[in-house]
Amino acid sequence: MSKKHIFQFLDLPREMPPKVPLADRTGGDWNELYGRFGQPEAAHQAGRCLDCGNPYCEAKCPVHNYIPNWLKLVEEGRIIEAAELCHETNPLPEMCGRVCPQDRLCEGDCTLNDGFGAVTIGAVEKYIVDTALAQGWRPDLSNVTRTGKRVAVVGAGPAGLACADRLARNGIAATVFDRYEQIGGLLQFGIPSFKLDKSVIQTRREVLEGMGVSFRLGVEIGKDVSLDELLHDFDAVFLGLGAYRYTDGGLPGQDLPGVLSALPFLVQNGRIVTGNDPWGRPIAGWEDRLSLPDLKDKRVVVLGGGDTGMDCVRSSIRLGAASVTCAYRRDEANMPGSAREVTNAREEGVKFLFNRQPLAIESGAAGNASGVRVVQTRLGEPDARGRRNAEPIEGSESLIDADVVIIAFGFSPRVPEWLSTAGVEAHGNGRLVVGGNGRLPYQTTHDKLFAGGDCVRGADLVVTAVQEGRDAAAGIARMLRGSKAIRATLQTA
Repeated sequence: MSKKHIFQFLDLPREMPPKVPLADRTGGDWNELYGRFGQPEAAHQAGRCLDCGNPYCEAKCPVHNYIPNWLKLVEEGRIIEAAELCHETNPLPEMCGRVCPQDRLCEGDCTLNDGFGAVTIGAVEKYIVDTALAQGWRPDLSNVTRTGKRVAVVGAGPAGLACADRLARNGIAATVFDRYEQIGGLLQFGIPSFKLDKSVIQTRREVLEGMGVSFRLGVEIGKDVSLDELLHDFDAVFLGLGAYRYTDGGLPGQDLPGVLSALPFLVQNGRIVTGNDPWGRPIAGWEDRLSLPDLKDKRVVVLGGGDTGMDCVRSSIRLGAASVTCAYRRDEANMPGSAREVTNAREEGVKFLFNRQPLAIESGAAGNASGVRVVQTRLGEPDARGRRNAEPIEGSESLIDADVVIIAFGFSPRVPEWLSTAGVEAHGNGRLVVGGNGRLPYQTTHDKLFAGGDCVRGADLVVTAVQEGRDAAAGIARMLRGSKAIRATLQTA
């Protein structure tokens, strides 16, 4: 390796693909914010990698991508090989390249992130897979031996899709059931198009169908098909049910007109943006929360500082809001949302009020929401999870004027009735119990039922759902094949 190559990061600064111009974003452009690298730009950015020998980026990645290895392949122009290597660890790399908070994961732990600018890992990952698919690359399953085994996957979100991919690669026929009209779960309905263009999901569906995965959409388990039927017709069942139970915070006034919960707001608006019926099949339990008022020239306040909150503030900007404010009870350093998303939101005109704890939503003369009463906070002692508590400062209350309030406090799993009657154990917070006590990884207390993703760990990142769906497939393959070795592509983290 030449000296010039070793120190390439000094000559080539970190760069991201070009963004949609700010005027277009604030004017209602829903296209993906970041464009795509061309071959020279991708190669230059990949060439900044130090190949440091102990890749912190790889260790920080939940699916443990072989990042330095495929960066080297991109630098050498070997895109098809890079795509193959991406898929060895990640069944949905083009989606993770778009929606992962790389600043908190791989790029955040890049050796160059301390002073020189991290390697642009996410954008290169997106380039690899988009380019390979456009060139006609598809997974080669010609050497896969069909086992004759069949598995039902309940839920077409990232966990379910990842599981189906790995089952197909091991000769196990996967049929994916979902109650909604498109695959993707929150990839399709919750994440805005400016972060993930929905054509990307359609392409992945075509790839999976080419691998032999079948989809039965618009089918609700417990209503259209019973769990008993699945258990009778299939050798195992994977549950990728997600986390959709609304966390409202118990604020006085939260039921006022003009107060929305985050995911129904994003789902309904996403359906409008993609040309689908906004009143399509509602998420269970949200029937009374589906409303999408005209935000044009309205004052919008979003409560919550996670990535869902960032999706809400940036969607509100594109919907023509006069002002958008995000109120979060801790400081910016403790905000759970991606720092990159916060930067993009600020650039688009969002105002952030940190150390503000909401107390109540106030109503105006017409009975609609008119503002959010908040109190300033200071950070106190750490809680049980190690995060410092937000402590109210006496006498510091104030009112944030608002015409629309969007609550983005988070979501948690809900055990459906059809599953609870099957004797599947769950924790008190609704998360399914898996593994332990002699069970296989991601095996529930029912021998034929496996689970992964948000219904097991609670609302989390797309990439962690992918990791659990992938690794649950390993447990299923192990059960169906007995003591036989599992293929390398199914290795657990």
